[in-house]
Amino acid sequence: MKSKVAVLKTSPGTVIDDYAALMRLAGSGEALPRDRNTNLIIDAHCGVWYPACSTEPWQLEGVVKALIDDGYSPESLTLLAGRSDGYGRAGEVNNGYAAVAERYGLGFTRLSDPSVRWTRFQPQADTSALDRICGRNGITIPEDLLNANTVFLPVMRSDSLTVTAGAMVSAPEFMLEQGSKPAVSEIHEVLVDLLAVRKEIDGGLFAVMDGSICGNGPGPRRLRSYEKGYILAGADPVAVDAVAARMMGFDPMEIKYINLAHERGLGCGVFEEIEIAGEDVSGVNFQFGGGTGSAKSSPGHRPWPGKSMLSGLLAGRTAADQGTASRLYSDLIWYPFAGRRHVDDMAETKWGQLLQTYLPPEASLDHQGEDPGRLILCAAAALAAVSAAARILRLARRDS
Repeated sequence: MKSKVAVLKTSPGTVIDDYAALMRLAGSGEALPRDRNTNLIIDAHCGVWYPACSTEPWQLEGVVKALIDDGYSPESLTLLAGRSDGYGRAGEVNNGYAAVAERYGLGFTRLSDPSVRWTRFQPQADTSALDRICGRNGITIPEDLLNANTVFLPVMRSDSLTVTAGAMVSAPEFMLEQGSKPAVSEIHEVLVDLLAVRKEIDGGLFAVMDGSICGNGPGPRRLRSYEKGYILAGADPVAVDAVAARMMGFDPMEIKYINLAHERGLGCGVFEEIEIAGEDVSGVNFQFGGGTGSAKSSPGHRPWPGKSMLSGLLAGRTAADQGTASRLYSDLIWYPFAGRRHVDDMAETKWGQLLQTYLPPEASLDHQGEDPGRLILCAAAALAAVSAAARILRLARRDS
């Protein structure tokens, strides 16, 4: 049967209702059995809100409300956050997820929580990339995934590792006990192996992608954001990712993980072979440049602040060290000194105003992130302390 992807235009005033129409158009009721629990996969990458970085709160609410209205009980819905999101309650509040969970009485499972139960799963499919990472005795997955539906909630953006991000790209963070870092060297192959594993797990599979605000650049965090007003959904994650990639300006079959998944028969990656319901997007091209950060037709593009410094810091480091260094750079240098202006610009838009309705006063955009002035003072104090310590040592050596 031909893979189907629904695409609609949306706006801040209609987005919740638009998500309901999108999911029904894409066939969510047929793809997700109502007698199973349903895990909503939160694709979160930042402890503060940044446009097009993580699952959007209106995306989450639109999907939750549509499911409940269509007969799925709130008790059967669980918000699932991956192991490496690492921002805990503060990130849930700052990204608006806590407000949605409270509004609909939903449970929130963080896979980094020690209380989460993991179980060994032996795939029947060829998973040679996973075997090299996890061994040949299967992989360890959360018990919550077994006999349950899975709904991916990605956003439309480019990525520094996989060219584009999408439904398939979030899999290592919620399907592997060790998270995504060990998979970096073979990320495309691992993504495809994990999709093969997920298809063996009994339960429905669905993807709902938000393109209200889209991101171009070395994602997941260091992005330039653009209002586009699209939302996508489908039961074939490969097809959803392929359509999104095409809309962003890429040939989906030139993106390795999409190509591999298509060749293995796990989904459709050829845009022309996918049934598009709703908007005609055959002529849509955002002209994004992928993980390089430069748009194909972006006048006045400037390099990312501190990019050469970051490259030097990461040279020869392990995947874990690279992840930590990248996050520190993003949180302490890029976000307060460069990214913050994009947040401030977006806060003035109707999408930014909608976001504020999900945030308590103490987590408003004005209160999120490190203050540049405070960081400069801390850095100056640290340098002064180092200089003073060095002077004391010199004096001590002279007097000895």
